[in-house]
Amino acid sequence: MKTGIFVGSFNPFTIGHDSIVTRALPLFDRLVIGVVGDQVHKPGMPSAEERVQAIAALYKDEPSIEVKPYYGLAVDFAKAENARFIIKGVRSVKDFEYEREQADINRQLSGIETLLLFAEPQYSSVSSSMVRELQHFGVNVSPYLPKRK
Repeated sequence: MKTGIFVGSFNPFTIGHDSIVTRALPLFDRLVIGVVGDQVHKPGMPSAEERVQAIAALYKDEPSIEVKPYYGLAVDFAKAENARFIIKGVRSVKDFEYEREQADINRQLSGIETLLLFAEPQYSSVSSSMVRELQHFGVNVSPYLPKRK
C-alpha cells in the first residue's frame, strides 16, 4: 500500500491545503494528514485535536484519507505511518527554497522523499496566516475555507 503524508499546522486548513490533498490523493492508496501537535505555540491556535476533528469532518466520506495529530519530526511521523513520501505545497520561490532545504534534510535523515506540489494559481496568495489576519479584522473568511458537499 502506497502511503503519503501531508503535514502542517493547518491553522486554519484552507482551500489551498484542500487543493493539495485533492491533487495528491490519486498518487496514493492512503493519505495521512498530519496535524502538528500542540508544541507549536501560536496565539489563539486551536488544539491539535480541534484541528484534527475539523479536517477529518471535511474528508469523512473519503476512506483513503486519515487525519492524525503528530509530535516531533515529520520523518518520524512518516515512518510510524509506513509512508515513503511527504507531500508539501509550494506557493512561491520563497516556499520552494524552504521546502527544498527541508526535503534534503529529511532525505538525509530518513531516506523519505518529499513531493512538492505547486499551488494552483488562484490559491497562490492564500495562506493560513492571511486568513487569520483577515478574521482578526472581522472579514468573512469563508471563501478561503474548504467546504464539502
